[in-house]
Amino acid sequence: MTATVDAARCTSRSLMGRLRIALRLSAMLLWLVVCVPLYYAWRVMRLHNPWPRLFLGGIARIAGAQVNVEGAPYKQGAFLLANHVSWLDIPVIAGVTGSAFVAHSGLAEHGLLKWLCQMNDTVFVARHDRRSVHAQVEHVRAALTDTGALTVFPEGTTSDGTGLLPFKSSLLSALDPPPEGIAIQPVWLDYGADVTAMAWVGEEPGLDNFLKILARRRRQSVTVHFLPPLDASETANRKTMAVAARERIMTAIAHKR
Repeated sequence: MTATVDAARCTSRSLMGRLRIALRLSAMLLWLVVCVPLYYAWRVMRLHNPWPRLFLGGIARIAGAQVNVEGAPYKQGAFLLANHVSWLDIPVIAGVTGSAFVAHSGLAEHGLLKWLCQMNDTVFVARHDRRSVHAQVEHVRAALTDTGALTVFPEGTTSDGTGLLPFKSSLLSALDPPPEGIAIQPVWLDYGADVTAMAWVGEEPGLDNFLKILARRRRQSVTVHFLPPLDASETANRKTMAVAARERIMTAIAHKR
């Protein structure tokens, strides 16, 4: 694993890698400067605000993501249960759906990240305290009202993308029971053959993963597979929900292979 991390650092520190990082970071900053005033203008006018979705979708494209979609998100409001591979998952999903996210409360300790997350109606939870998840139910419903979708990464961390870690049912406590009229929809993020190069796992620091992706020469294809929503029997409780969603994604992965 250490050799892999060292190789990634060498790639991001090559001359062309550094140039791509600089250009992409500059483009991201420029896009932020464009989007923030428009976000607040729409907010003051109390209009439906498209700018978090447009901003994050733009970040994904600037980072090199070439996003494809298979299936369709549930149109009347959905909790999306997705596998988690990289930081790129968030702008990819948000750009396609406009989804808000459930995030670890540790992100709220970082000023800039907290500000950006709040603009996208992020729901912060303390994963070590299951009671805090229940306390966020009203925030969850507010996020759904604003965005129409809320994404949870039930693995609780990133994986290497070649399979799935166990789904933690405690992260689904706010969905138990699901609000009326809200679908529970599994989502598989498929990075194709390059998934292990994109994955943020092991000893690799988050910043290194971020820079590694920005340094890449080739664009990265990412397919967002919207799988059929869980039926009533599969949402009887959070443990059933976690098992059913994981099995649906595993089945999709197996069929692709």
